[in-house]
Amino acid sequence: MESKTFEEKMQRLEQIVRAMERGDVALEESLALFQEGTGLVRSCGKLLDEAEMQVKKILTTEDGTPQEVPFDEDQP
Repeated sequence: MESKTFEEKMQRLEQIVRAMERGDVALEESLALFQEGTGLVRSCGKLLDEAEMQVKKILTTEDGTPQEVPFDEDQP
């Protein structure tokens, strides 16, 4: 599952949620889907955390040199 993209993992997670919401899945299959889903959530969360650390906003300092600062949604 680690070789799949974030989008592929999210798509699979959506499939799992839909299947479980239907309520017509056997108990053993529900447990397996739940376990797979929790693994996908952890994996996607890790990918999002890594992406957040990589996102930087480039600002120019007073002397004109670029400066990297962490991305902050509250800044314009």
